[in-house]
Formats: sequence, structure tokens, C-alpha cells
Amino acid sequence: FTVIQVDAHLDWRDEVHGSRYGYSSPMRRASEMDWITGMVQIGLRGTGSARPVDVAEARAWGSRLVTARDVRENGIEAALRHIPEGGVFLVTIDCDGIDPADFPGISSLAPGGISYPDMLDLIAGITAKGRIAGLDIVEFGCEHDPSSGLSATVCARMVMTAISSMISAGQFAKA
Repeated sequence: FTVIQVDAHLDWRDEVHGSRYGYSSPMRRASEMDWITGMVQIGLRGTGSARPVDVAEARAWGSRLVTARDVRENGIEAALRHIPEGGVFLVTIDCDGIDPADFPGISSLAPGGISYPDMLDLIAGITAKGRIAGLDIVEFGCEHDPSSGLSATVCARMVMTAISSMISAGQFAKA
């Protein structure tokens, strides 16, 4: 499987405060699993969980790092070009990877994330490249979503885009 992560943070710390299984380390732990053969990390920006050594170790493992600035300057193709053709993908979307102008329902707002239209294009582009075996959306804090429910709507539309793109790609063929 290739993990495709959308996140503001690298999540490659080996341990934080003595714990190897918590915030800042899930992608590092995923890289240690035999069945994870690749990783593309999209939307990275600002300060947070990544130290220079973490970035170097992620790159040494083979993770493809795509910053939010890369996407803003070069379009979503900056991310899609790193996703292998014919792959099987585990997609994890940490909501703080999305720009808070489009997704305010998170606890730690960091401007400059991936735009809503780019997220939909990314999801459709992933399904055009291969098969999505799993998808999760994490760190949506409904208590931080304004009364308009914008973030909930964005979540729903990302899921709908994933399902409709998977259907169009024949990923739900009848047996």
C-alpha cells in the first residue's frame, strides 16, 4: 500500500515525551509496517511536529514531501505526480491540512493549507491513478465549526467525491 497523507504536519517523530504511539508519530509508525511500500505527504507547512532530523529521515525512507506552497504555486499536479500509477492507496486526511478559510472546524488554525477545490481534484486524481483501499478524515472538531456547518459540508463532499470517483473508475464492480 501507498499511504497518501494530507496534513499540515509531517508526523514523523520517533517519540514525544517518551511515547512512540501518539501525536506527531503516526506516519513514522506506518513506515515501519511491511505492507506500507510508499508514502506521499501533502500540505505540509509551518512549524509543528517536524524537526530537521524528522524531515531528513522521512526523505531517507522514501516519503515524497509536498508542501502546501508547492501546491499553491504549481497546482495539485505538484502532488499527483508523486502518486504511483496502478497503486493501491490508503488515504488519510487530517483536516488541518486543508486551508482554514475552507475548513475552519479544527482546533489549531494554520493559514495556507490545501484549498477545497484542490482537495476535490486530489481525491479524483488519486482514484484515476489507482485503487483507494481505505480513506479516513481525522481531526474534524465540530465544536470549532461555525454555525454554517462549512467544515461538515466539506467533509461530506470529500467523501462523496471519493465514492463517485471510485465508482467512475470501476472500483465497485459487481462480482
